[in-house]
Amino acid sequence: MQQFFKLVFVISGLAGMLVPADRVLGALPVAVEGDPLPTLAPVLERVIPSVVNIYTQTRVRIRSPLLDDPFFRRFFNVPDVPRERVSQSLGSGVVVDAEQGYVLTNNHVIAGSTHISVTLADGRSFAAEVIGTDPDTDLAMIRIPPDNLRALPLADSNQLRVGDFVIAVGNPFGLGQTVTSGSVSALGRAGFRGLEFQNFFQTDASINPGNSGGALINLRGELVGINSAIFTPSGGNVGIGFAIPSAMAKYVMDQLARFGEVRRGTLGIYVQDLTAELAGAFGLKNGKGALVAEVAGDSAAERAGIRAGDVITAIADSAVNNARDFHNIEGQLPLGESITVEFFRNQEKKQTRLNAEALKVLNGGAIDRRLRGATFEELPLKLRSDRIKGVLLSGLESGSQLARNGLRPGDIITAVNRQGISDLSDFQGAVGSVRGGLYLQLHRNGGDYRIRID
Repeated sequence: MQQFFKLVFVISGLAGMLVPADRVLGALPVAVEGDPLPTLAPVLERVIPSVVNIYTQTRVRIRSPLLDDPFFRRFFNVPDVPRERVSQSLGSGVVVDAEQGYVLTNNHVIAGSTHISVTLADGRSFAAEVIGTDPDTDLAMIRIPPDNLRALPLADSNQLRVGDFVIAVGNPFGLGQTVTSGSVSALGRAGFRGLEFQNFFQTDASINPGNSGGALINLRGELVGINSAIFTPSGGNVGIGFAIPSAMAKYVMDQLARFGEVRRGTLGIYVQDLTAELAGAFGLKNGKGALVAEVAGDSAAERAGIRAGDVITAIADSAVNNARDFHNIEGQLPLGESITVEFFRNQEKKQTRLNAEALKVLNGGAIDRRLRGATFEELPLKLRSDRIKGVLLSGLESGSQLARNGLRPGDIITAVNRQGISDLSDFQGAVGSVRGGLYLQLHRNGGDYRIRID
């Protein structure tokens, strides 16, 4: 009997007041004492047409040590034809531009796909094309025919607070449109592998496999986040989900729509977190900021007068509380536009103006056919050390020669044919002088490897 009254309390609490048990046993009334029951239905009626289900197909090469052996293939007369199987997966997406047919989703939902199908809430299905992807934030944008679509308006996620109510809409486990509700549990979560820019907010609205790329909305029906990941020891929902803030998503989608890629800039600064001891030494009472550890030569920061030992507290009117804040803000700076940087030096507050500069990128195919499908960029200061110098393999097509030889984005090329390299200029010169076999030395996860590229 005690458990029954607990249940009654919970159900009645949803209605906003306690009611007698005999009133609960039947169907809920449309009103209690003249007041209508609270419901999310009107909001969801506007939102659900904007959330889509995404189905993808990917061709996966089946590898066998025996079939990869040329002697085995010749002996048993096995044709040298790659064996493949088709893998299917599912996810969700959000219509963000009805006139252009743009749908925003997670990069991991469509990565490597050979076919993408989008199904709307009204049952219509379309084949989709990829507009652009951004693995660094796990976002991607695809396009479907702009046939009677409804876009979801974006809210300013910077205004979110812990405790705000949110609603998740998506396609968990392929069941179809599903709605769950909860609240914002925490802000500024990070620490996920493989993502360069991280500023997730946490929610207890149920998010499950298939929800990825779906909408997280506020009670006005505005998009506040793109559902992206869950923490789970069992594979199911345990009330810890993570969403990409709409502010970050808006920057990425604008870049993808304009360029088909995200063009990021750099200030030429390597920063680290400010410890309590350092904060005291610099006279910063709140202990917030990012300590400049190194400034690249001939960079925007060096020309603006910033130097090692400065503590950056704000960029373009956005507060910098730690190194992660600095990195996230830097990754969304408009190229070439003058911005203000506030910092402390010798316990004195200062500011300067500078422009974010484009990262120097080299197309591998322009210097050697064997590097076709790969892009390289200058090694970020945070990855450099006395022992590690070279260039960063920043992009790689899945079917390229480097990919077939085991290289992957994030590898650091430190030498070409035993000739050490320090930057893109060294790399271009070293590869250009190669006559014959190409040997690359690379650094990955603390280890050094040598790979021959035929």
